[in-house]
Amino acid sequence: MFHMINDSVTLTSLFAFVLALAVSFAVTPAVKMFAIKIKAIDVPKDSRRMHKLPIPRAGGLAIFTGFLVGFLLFGQLTAQSRAILIGALLLVALGVVDDVVALKPPVKFLGQIVAALIPALSGVVVEYFSNPFSQSGYLALGVFSIPVTVIWIVGITNAVNFIDGLDGLACGVSTIATVTMFVIAILYSEVQIAVMMAALAGGCLGFLPYNMNPAKIFMGDTGAMFLGYLLAVTSIQGLFKFYAVISFAVPFIVLGLPIFDTAFAIVRRVAHGQSPLQADRGHVHHRLIDLGFDQKQSVAILYAFSAVMGLTAVILATTNEAKLIILAVAVLICFFLGMTLMTVEKRHQKEEQAMIDELCEEVEKKKRQAEQSNEAEEKKE
Repeated sequence: MFHMINDSVTLTSLFAFVLALAVSFAVTPAVKMFAIKIKAIDVPKDSRRMHKLPIPRAGGLAIFTGFLVGFLLFGQLTAQSRAILIGALLLVALGVVDDVVALKPPVKFLGQIVAALIPALSGVVVEYFSNPFSQSGYLALGVFSIPVTVIWIVGITNAVNFIDGLDGLACGVSTIATVTMFVIAILYSEVQIAVMMAALAGGCLGFLPYNMNPAKIFMGDTGAMFLGYLLAVTSIQGLFKFYAVISFAVPFIVLGLPIFDTAFAIVRRVAHGQSPLQADRGHVHHRLIDLGFDQKQSVAILYAFSAVMGLTAVILATTNEAKLIILAVAVLICFFLGMTLMTVEKRHQKEEQAMIDELCEEVEKKKRQAEQSNEAEEKKE
């Protein structure tokens, strides 16, 4: 019986995925034209931007359209899913406006809070945290459920927005997180979550070919806020509420890259006396670029990190907790060691190249001086 239910969920999710992918891929050119028409253009006016020419944004409309079609045809419209879609629609609308006129951070922040409150007030809330020191294994949040939920949703919404700095980065990382939550949902026969994540993965992958370096269109805040919001909301539904470890650790691991980058950004900005919402050029992807990696290499590294986190989350959801935590720590240590070695090697290569260039310049300088000296002697003669 379990296998029959699982097969049914997988097949329904596959249909939602394929349809969302096809719709997203098909409408992206039209969305690009629409972005140009409403002047939603990303102009490279500061050092944070890696592109050199103006590029249309608001491409998140294509992702949202693909997702919406896939989910509406193959998902179930419950009271909670309606609330989630209304919140998503609000953020997409807010994102489009921001991609055109660049809203002030407090305005966007307020809009995100309102959008987060819509599903929270309909029952999509963080109810428990894992608590290994309690006999029950849970820490019930009670009256703090809604505030914690809003903080979580707004935090992840901004986290995905923060990492949207390289071609294909936020979209690809979100796809990996989406696939991870889809796999876990399939394992526990969570139909609603599985279909929602399948439709979202399809929407992302349909848009990704246009967004990979060199990007033809950016998803903008329209896409980044939508993806962050939906990932955050999905991570506190169904199975993520009721299993001790899954209730907090799995979503945290799945979304590890944007969470880490956001936390680091907040600490960095506060330490420099800046507003946590003020944009800067200190994100993880900026640091990789500064170390000498190009855009494609930086994105590949961050994809690998996200994939490791996703795999860890899947194993954590299906294996003995203590063993899995040890495995997760070991994998992450190995990954960071590898990253460190790659970074050191890259730095050494740059230093060596700089020394070679300096020596070549010195040789050329001495050669020119010798030639000038010979010319001067010939003139004297």
